[in-house]
Amino acid sequence: MPHDNDDGPPPDEVSRLIAAPADRLYEIITDIAHMGRLSPECTGGHWRGGATKAAVGASFTGRNRRGIVRWSTKNKVVIATPGLEFAFETQPSGTRWTYRLEADGPNTVVTESRTAFKPRPLAARIFTHLFLGGGTGHEDEMRAGMAATLDRLKALAEAE
Repeated sequence: MPHDNDDGPPPDEVSRLIAAPADRLYEIITDIAHMGRLSPECTGGHWRGGATKAAVGASFTGRNRRGIVRWSTKNKVVIATPGLEFAFETQPSGTRWTYRLEADGPNTVVTESRTAFKPRPLAARIFTHLFLGGGTGHEDEMRAGMAATLDRLKALAEAE
């Protein structure tokens, strides 16, 4: 289903070949508290409701920053398959974030994608317009942010 900038983000996908095993990459990606070391926008988060790690149905709060603007999001894990795939839905924006890991010899291809799982709520559209440069500007920033996240993941994992 196509989406314009008012209804939700278009499907986006970025991949990187990383010289690290999929299990180790999964550990890094699902370390919600330290997501800020990867993401240019998310500064970290914490598990909620007694959850302590990625599991289907677990919830977490994400903390985000863009310039002086700060906000938090409520997220729910929808896929948690160690070494293969991790996905969560960000309720306020209607976006599903997915990380797929595919072994390629001793390396792993990591693909980050984002898709709308529901139309973007009015409050999210207003927030994006007022504080994040509008729909198109923020969407471009999100695409670049996915590439930056995977580049940081690659640098971190390969340095270990």
